[in-house]
Amino acid sequence: MDASKLPKWKDMPPVEGEKHGFAWGLFDKDGVRDELGTLNLLTPDTVLAAKDEIRTGKSVALNWGLDKLSQPTFGRSVLKHELVNWREKEAFPFWSWDDEISINTQTGNYYNGWHHDEVTKGPQLGIENWTKKGGIIGRGVLLDYVAYASRNSIAYSPMSDHAVGVKELDAMAADAGVVFRPGDILLVRMGWTKWYDEHGDEDRAKYVTNAYAWAGVRGCEETLEWLWDHHFAAVASDNNGFEVVPMDDAWRLHDFLLPGWGMPIGEMWDLEALAVECERQQRWTFFLTSSPLNLPGGVASPPNALAIF
Repeated sequence: MDASKLPKWKDMPPVEGEKHGFAWGLFDKDGVRDELGTLNLLTPDTVLAAKDEIRTGKSVALNWGLDKLSQPTFGRSVLKHELVNWREKEAFPFWSWDDEISINTQTGNYYNGWHHDEVTKGPQLGIENWTKKGGIIGRGVLLDYVAYASRNSIAYSPMSDHAVGVKELDAMAADAGVVFRPGDILLVRMGWTKWYDEHGDEDRAKYVTNAYAWAGVRGCEETLEWLWDHHFAAVASDNNGFEVVPMDDAWRLHDFLLPGWGMPIGEMWDLEALAVECERQQRWTFFLTSSPLNLPGGVASPPNALAIF
C-alpha cells in the first residue's frame, strides 16, 4: 500500500466506540477486511529499496535464546526440551535423535500478534497471515538508547520506569543520520536483555518475575502520532513490552498498535550484536528479514529475525 494515501494522525477517521487513532478500514481492499495492518506497507518496491542496505554481506541474528526467560513473567511456562533417542526407544538399528520442544510463544523473544482482544474463536487475524504474505522483510532501523544515554550522561536502569519520548527518538535518529521511510521496521535498544544476561536468578526474580517496572518507549498521544505519521511497518525492542512499564492506561501503545493498526510489536529481541555491528560500520540501517511461525490462529511467535548489512 502507498503510505501517501494514509491520513495523518490528526486526520484519522473516527471509529465508533474507540478512541481517536484507530485504523480500522484503512487497509481494507475491494470490500475485503484486511488482516495485515501496517505490514501492507512492506510492498515489493519497499523491499527492493531495502536491498540496497546489503553492502558487506555481514549478517546478525536477532533471536534471544529460546531458554529465556528462565523465570518467565505472569506465570508463563518455561521451555521444555527433550532429546528422543530412537535407537533406545524403538530399537532402531542406527542412531536417530529428535527434538521435542514445548514453548510459550510469549515467554522469551517474540512478536505480539493481533489476537489481543476478547476474541477466542474464529480463524481471523492469526499470525499465519504474516507467512502467507511472505514474512516480514524490509529496512530495519536501530535507535540505540543505551549508547545515546551514555553519550549524554543519562543514568537509568533497564529495570525501571524510565521512559523514552519523541524528543529522544528524534535525537537518536539525527545522531545516526537516519531519515525514516514508510515501511521501516523500527528497533529500539534499551539494554534490557543485556541486563538480564548479566544478572543471576535472584536479581531476575526481583526485577523481572516479581516486579513490573521496565524502561521503554513512553506511551502517550505524542508517541502514537509520531509512530503513525512515520508509517512504520513494525516495531521491536530488547525489552519486555516495547513501551515503558507500568503503562499509561489511557495511552497504552499495545492497545493502538496491535488491534488498532495491526502493527506487530517485537519484544525481548537480542540487539546486542546488532548494536556492535552498527557502531562498527557507523550506520544504523540494514536489510531485515523475519519469518514468524506458520501457526494458524496463533497470537505470537519467535521472530526468526536477521539483520543483513
